[in-house]
Amino acid sequence: MSNYQRIDRISEEVRREVDKIIRDELSDPRIDGTWSITRADVTRDLRYAKIYVSVLEEDKQADFLKALKSAAGYIRRSLGKNMIIRYAPELSFVIDHNIEYGVHIAKVLADAQKTEAAHDDEQA
Repeated sequence: MSNYQRIDRISEEVRREVDKIIRDELSDPRIDGTWSITRADVTRDLRYAKIYVSVLEEDKQADFLKALKSAAGYIRRSLGKNMIIRYAPELSFVIDHNIEYGVHIAKVLADAQKTEAAHDDEQA
């Protein structure tokens, strides 16, 4: 069980460091707008890490992902310098749609509440 906790801690640290590297060190014009690194999944052998990225502007997602994939080597080198781990994991970036889905569900619930309130007002 402690091994899973260790991997979770390393995954969270990788997430923080990758976020910091992208914000502070990359100057690609395709990396702009509202985005966040939502999660990092590092394999048990620390060789690979899947980084989940959420970009709120849908039209910028493809360019953002291309920019990250082209800078993956640089990010990996910086990650190896910033963290004290045996291997700097090979990074793969994936768009995470969970935040978008959460915003959509919040809108649906708000609309349902408005409809219910309007229906209650009509009956009163």
